[in-house]
Amino acid sequence: MSDPIGYRRWAIAEGRLSGDGDETACILNASGDDAHVALTVFFVDREPCGPYRLTVPAERTLHMHYAELADPEPIPPDTDYSSVIESDVPVVVQHSRAETSTIAYAGD
Repeated sequence: MSDPIGYRRWAIAEGRLSGDGDETACILNASGDDAHVALTVFFVDREPCGPYRLTVPAERTLHMHYAELADPEPIPPDTDYSSVIESDVPVVVQHSRAETSTIAYAGD
């Protein structure tokens, strides 16, 4: 693919793990190179945590479940948070919850 699809930095301003734990960031890597992704989580009343390190193989997608993030620490349930996703190649990010789905904010 000659023109890259996506951006290297995305923000998801709204997040909250509830009982179903079905909050995801769907990451599309349409490029010919693996995407090395760093995700940082921000909270209302404590320091950010991360980065969580992920790899999305070339020309693949990853549905990353926030409830499954463990290193450097799990995200506490019933806590409001936001996240920033940074990648070394352009990717597309969509935030999904059990009933809703929204595109993340992108910026380089």
